[in-house]
Amino acid sequence: MIAEDEWLVVIDRQRVFAESEWSAWACPDGSYHTTDEAFARLARAFGDRVVYTRYVAPEPPQNAWVDYFKNWPQFLVAPDDPMYDFTADTAELAKGHAVVSRDTFGKWGSVLSEAIKGAKKITVCGVATDCCVLTTVLAAADSGVAVRVAADACAGSSPENHQMALNTMALFTPLVTVTDTDSIVG
Repeated sequence: MIAEDEWLVVIDRQRVFAESEWSAWACPDGSYHTTDEAFARLARAFGDRVVYTRYVAPEPPQNAWVDYFKNWPQFLVAPDDPMYDFTADTAELAKGHAVVSRDTFGKWGSVLSEAIKGAKKITVCGVATDCCVLTTVLAAADSGVAVRVAADACAGSSPENHQMALNTMALFTPLVTVTDTDSIVG
């Protein structure tokens, strides 16, 4: 059941995390695409109350990001590089919705809070469960937002890491509830 004041936050459904033939950051074995149907159901069910996020590389990297990008120089590109575009299905559903781009794993902060009009209930889906989803969910919950994680609409860097991240987020019950799309949209 979706509350009238609840928003959907779609985390980083971008080509760089979906296209494993060229991206070392992509979810393995096409697992990104196992979330497509659940994500689309959620996006349609939430209607106008959906915000999308995008990861973009910092320009220029600072502090610990300098060493991080020594390992991943191929991803240190401008925010408008096509690798950071939404996947086609996500781009179609994102039309007309707010998009929050950040150069951090976690997307929670004043810009995202403003985009969801200060809502205190959100459902989160996207990638990667064990990185950008996890950091966004925990920061939102820590700021007093009730968060539901649609586990079947998330994918991780591996099936094991996906499950470990879900287990970690479940430790924050009742601030965080790990569930599935059927439980949310019926």
